[in-house]
This record gives sequence, C-alpha cells and structure tokens, in this order.
Amino acid sequence: MTAKPLKQIHLAAHFPGVNNTTVWSDPAAGSHIDFDSFVHFARTAERAKFDFLFLAEGLRLREQGGRIYDLDVVGRPDTFTVLAALAAVTDHLGLTGTINSTFNEPYEVARQFASLDHLSDGRAAWNVVTSWDAFTGENFRRGGFLPREERYSRAKEFLATAHELFDSWDGGEIAADAGSGTFLRDARAGAFAHKGPQFDIEGRFNVPRSPQGRPVIFQAGDSDEGREFAASDADAIFGRYGTLDEGRAFYADVKRRLAKYGRTHDQLKILPAATFVLGDTDAEAREAAHEVRRLQVSGQTAIKYLEHVWNRDLSGYDPDGPLPDIDPETGENTIALGRASVRQFRDPLETARQWRALAEAKSLSIRELVIATTAGQTFVGSAATVAEQIDTLVQADAADGFILVPHITPGGLDAFADTVVPLLQERGVFRTEYEGTTLRDHLGLAAPQTVPGRRAAAS
Repeated sequence: MTAKPLKQIHLAAHFPGVNNTTVWSDPAAGSHIDFDSFVHFARTAERAKFDFLFLAEGLRLREQGGRIYDLDVVGRPDTFTVLAALAAVTDHLGLTGTINSTFNEPYEVARQFASLDHLSDGRAAWNVVTSWDAFTGENFRRGGFLPREERYSRAKEFLATAHELFDSWDGGEIAADAGSGTFLRDARAGAFAHKGPQFDIEGRFNVPRSPQGRPVIFQAGDSDEGREFAASDADAIFGRYGTLDEGRAFYADVKRRLAKYGRTHDQLKILPAATFVLGDTDAEAREAAHEVRRLQVSGQTAIKYLEHVWNRDLSGYDPDGPLPDIDPETGENTIALGRASVRQFRDPLETARQWRALAEAKSLSIRELVIATTAGQTFVGSAATVAEQIDTLVQADAADGFILVPHITPGGLDAFADTVVPLLQERGVFRTEYEGTTLRDHLGLAAPQTVPGRRAAAS
C-alpha cells in the first residue's frame, strides 16, 4: 500500500489590531500604527518563509453604550496604504488585505488591487467581506445599507464585476515598439461593460494585466452562504475551527462543494486563524497561556463582554463577583452596535441560563466565566509540541495551514519563526526557501484564465 504523501503546510501571519486577542498592556508590545511595527512583523514572516501577511480592516470604530469600545486596539491605517508600503520592504511575502464589498465600488477596488499586484510583482490578495449592520453603513450613506439578506448577492456580483475588469486586459497588448512608434497592439484594451442588479458600468479599465492576472481571493464566513461563496469563487477561506473533529468536518464540507462549480480539491485552501503560546516546556507554556488569557480578559473586558448578552449597562457589577440576577434585555436595539459577537447570542435568555448553571457548578466569577466561555489559545506548548500539533491537523485534513495571530505586536511572531518553523522544516512539511515569485506560487494555485470573448463583447 502506497503511503499518502506529506502535505505541505501553508503558514501566514495576521497583524493583530482589530480584535481582542492583543495584549497591548504587555511591556513588550509596541505601536499598532507606526510603520516600523508593520515592517518588523512583515520581515519576520518573510524570514520564516511564510506565504503571506494578512491585514484585517474595520470601517468604523465600534461602540458600546454610545462610547468607543477602546478595549480593541483602534486607529488602523488604510489597508492599501500599508500593503503598498510593505511591498517596498519585502521581496517574497504575499500581501493580503480585507476590503469590503458592501461599501466600495468594483472599479475602484479592482484598480487598487491591480496596482498593488504590479507594485509587489504578483503578491496581492483580497479578502472579500460584507457588512451586515447599518451601524457601519452610517459612515457611507444615510439610512445604512442594503438589507442583510442581500449582502452575499452583492458580494458575488461585486467579485464577478472585478474579475471582468481584471480580464479586460489579456497581457499581450503592450508593444512599446519605439521603432514603429506603436505602444499598444490592441486599442480595445481595457474595454468592459457590466449590467446587473447591483452594478451598471461601462468604460475602460486603466491598469494593464498584473503579474498574477487577478489577486488571490480570500473569503471568511462560516454560514452556508459563506461556504458556498468560497466554493464558487475563492482561492482560500479563513476557517474558524482549530480542533481535529470540527476542522475535519468543516474541511470536508467546503471541499465537497467545489465539484458543482467545476473546481478540484486543490483549488481552494482552508486556513483557520490560530493563536499560540510557546514555552521551554509544555507546563511553562500552559502557565503562560493562563496569564495571557487573564490579560486579554481584564475585569473591564469581562463586564463589556457580558453586556453583549445582557444588553444592559452592567458597569456597576464587580467582575470578580457573581453573574447578574436580572435577565437580559431582549430586542433589536443592542448595546454593542456593529459587533459580530452580538450575533452569536441569538437567544440571550437561554445563554444567560446556561452561563448561570456553569458559573454555579464551578463557582465562577463574571471574569472567570468569560475566560471559560471564550476562545483560548489554539496551540500551547513547547516548540516541538506546537510543531506536532500543527502537522497533525494538516496531515489529517483538518486544515491546509494556519493564519497565526500573535498576542504581542510587533514581536510576537519572532519566537515561532525561530523555534517552530525549523522543526516543521525538519519534518519536510514546510519550505526552506521560496520556490516561486508570486503568492499563487506560494499557495500552489494555478494562474487564472481570462474568459474568451469577454473583451470583445464589451467592445
């Protein structure tokens, strides 16, 4: 019987900031906005031969009780600006950014990504996201945005339209023949026309075909619509499952959907986000992980999180005391506008009942309960243990790799690069050198094909 060949692991690094995993109070933490922080982080990822760096982006500072929710690190610079600057100080690392399809326009976004792909010599990637809340929409137009149920239909047409723009150049139009004075072989270059429910645009796309043809497309979404969107159009999906059984179930479900779109198993990578805490020994790492969780969930954080369920001002409660004896306030008007965590608790009364039972059974305070019911670190242990954990999950088809989210910025990736990566390389499951030049090369993705006749039809 022939042994199954070892899968090669894909690793990426998420620059934290728009999340509550960051321990900004740690003495080792630095700025989340100074360019030097981005440079340090990117160069560490590239030194470790990671596939790409990922920047999330929020379009509005989140609020709670009408005040900025300052437990998140806020003030992130514009994604395209940061990624374009990083293109100049890195040579191989992929550059991935979250750009919203609900509040942008296809022409503008396609132009920005095509430009980034040129500037980086083929290392651009786009994480396509939608926004469901009118809270964010207020930044863009009065009255919010599209109805929630339409966000994926807009996203699909947005992406299809962007592909039409990328494909309006096939790559062979520029002659630049000084002898004959001919610059363009085909004066129809860049012609496009799209007419659909969401977009009705026609004109000329003014960025020639970029090194990758199109940026690599990422998608994040665990709903059935999100999984289907990824299977039909994405090159990679950000999974949310870091355990063996849940990861394998998600992996199998998404991969099986590919066939209906004429796609093969290897045309979509599944890359869950993963946090980690390293130590010289497993016991030391577990102790450090416990302390990290306490720093991530301060007393103030615990009260704010509890308010997501209770939908009440709980600032008068002691985080080291018992849960409130009053019930959650139900209704559409939430205390924490625009926060995805609010959507997790579709039945606040039932959630409160379960949490009270857990707190009573284990004698947990508010803070201890929040620590117990929110996600801990994905990988905890010595470098050898973490390397084993990652390799086991990938070889078992629970993931194709992981997007690492350190809790310290910008140096939180350093220890992983110096200790875990060499062990994965020794196992023969992670590259020792980059073998290609583009992000598609790193991920093992074929170059996209243009659609025959698309430009002619537009002309």
